[in-house]
Amino acid sequence: MTAHSAWLVTDGRVLASAEIANDRASRRKGLSGQTHIQGAFVIPNCRWVHTFGMRVAIDVAYLDAEGNVIKTVHMPKMRLGAPVWHAQTIVEAEKGAFARWGINVGNKIEVRNSDNNHDNVEPTSQ
Repeated sequence: MTAHSAWLVTDGRVLASAEIANDRASRRKGLSGQTHIQGAFVIPNCRWVHTFGMRVAIDVAYLDAEGNVIKTVHMPKMRLGAPVWHAQTIVEAEKGAFARWGINVGNKIEVRNSDNNHDNVEPTSQ
């Protein structure tokens, strides 16, 4: 699996660390089997997800091509989500994380590679 590390950022604030699923193996594995999720899991070029094989419920945010949150859902384990046709990227996190991070429909989320310099980005508490 070759997911790579990044940061979720909005309005100059780091919301969480993230792993980006950048190949088939990391997309296929996703968060399945995990009993605790730290940070977020980002799936580019994706419009729908499922929670089969997952041990925990998750928050799911659907982002459009500009990174705007167009829908959020709380998804129990063992469910199949409906496609969101205008979504380009999906962000998954442990249930309740979006409320703590302040993620809502209309927010603009940026996924920044962790190897970039972020002197102007301030971490927030998780």
